[in-house]
Amino acid sequence: MEQITLLMVDDEPIIRKAVKYELNERHECVECLVDDNGNTENREIVMTECYASGPQLMAALSSVESLPDYILVDMEFQGEPTGGLLVIEKVHKLYPSIRLIVFSGRFDNPLATTEGRERRIVEIGKVVFEALGRGASAFVSKNASGGFSIENIVRAVACLERGEEYYFNYPVMLTLKEAAEQYFKTSASMSEQVSITDTERQILLFEAAGCTAQEIAFNIEGKETEKSVQEKQKELSRKLDILNKSGSRIAKAVQLRLIDLNEVKFLKR
Repeated sequence: MEQITLLMVDDEPIIRKAVKYELNERHECVECLVDDNGNTENREIVMTECYASGPQLMAALSSVESLPDYILVDMEFQGEPTGGLLVIEKVHKLYPSIRLIVFSGRFDNPLATTEGRERRIVEIGKVVFEALGRGASAFVSKNASGGFSIENIVRAVACLERGEEYYFNYPVMLTLKEAAEQYFKTSASMSEQVSITDTERQILLFEAAGCTAQEIAFNIEGKETEKSVQEKQKELSRKLDILNKSGSRIAKAVQLRLIDLNEVKFLKR
């Protein structure tokens, strides 16, 4: 039977030993797609080696005869909450055939206070999206209900071997859902506090299209002069609580969803 090979990088010795021992002792097999016609075969998951740091892993990858199929990457190294992102980025850049699985306990949210928990949810959501951008394919929580479970890793590998692009363990999915809800909740709350007129909204859209105050005055609906447009731009900056700069007004208006960039119509020169 062919094998699916894994490496692991984690700075906790107990985690490295536990994962390697349990995974290899159980001889877990998953169904894998082997061609574009949908044919499958079972392959055994085998963890070949574990490393305590990114440099150790990179040194090993540069000298092995054949690359592993997957690498489990811990997110936190030596107290650095997102140290694993650099490992992910380096491996993906040098060895794009390797699938990278983020393996972390940071996806759980046991914080006592609501404020602290919501802040942590947003922070972790950002980390997940950054890891995706750097090359991660799956996200697995070290913890499961009742404690550590090797099934989390097996499910991630099985999902990716079936041809799916990404895999998210349940705690990760919940965190992302709550992070998105918190983002939209915050955005909606901020937009409710800022009220702009139809004319001010038109000014923002023309600014986003790159128009000068003179061009805005000429194209805007209603009677406006270059000077009156400039005064309204200053008022918009005051409402948005930012410096009186066109780029800042546009960015803040988009952030607060006061304007939709799909509505921007660029004028021909």
